Amino acid sequence: MEMSLLQRIFKGVRTREAFLVGTTILFSASLTGCNTAASLNPAETLTQGYVLDEQALDSIPVGSSREQVLLSLGSPSTTATFDNEVFYYISEKRYRPVQFLRPKTIDRRILAVYFDGDGKVSQIANYGLQDGRVFDFISRTTPTGGKDQSFLGQLLAGAGTTPSLPTTGR
Repeated sequence: MEMSLLQRIFKGVRTREAFLVGTTILFSASLTGCNTAASLNPAETLTQGYVLDEQALDSIPVGSSREQVLLSLGSPSTTATFDNEVFYYISEKRYRPVQFLRPKTIDRRILAVYFDGDGKVSQIANYGLQDGRVFDFISRTTPTGGKDQSFLGQLLAGAGTTPSLPTTGR
């Protein structure tokens, strides 16, 4: 028995349809395996800076040398501006509820290691966000006296004054 041309065409269509349906099901099943519940949550917590290790902190009691502090805690995030008598180890934890929103700081830790004149640890302080201490460890501006005016404010302030004309000695 020989199959007609139409039977061969329809048979090929059915096998192609079955192949496409099978590959679509297989592809969608493999993608659902990749999707986890964690990736559906758009919130994220960001941790930056020095993560404090309690054992390392316990290994530097008051009276330790500067070298012991560097060996135990590592390089500081920043030091005191003028005399390098304080090491600051700074960490911050921020929370962002949705990807496109600005993260909000939920925790900030500043470990301050103070040194005396001999280079020995005199005090260790652990400041947090709740302490309300202000640390300006990165200041990209030079403080000046006076008030800051915008360009428009300067134009309006200058519009009310008359310019003085230079006098010539004739």
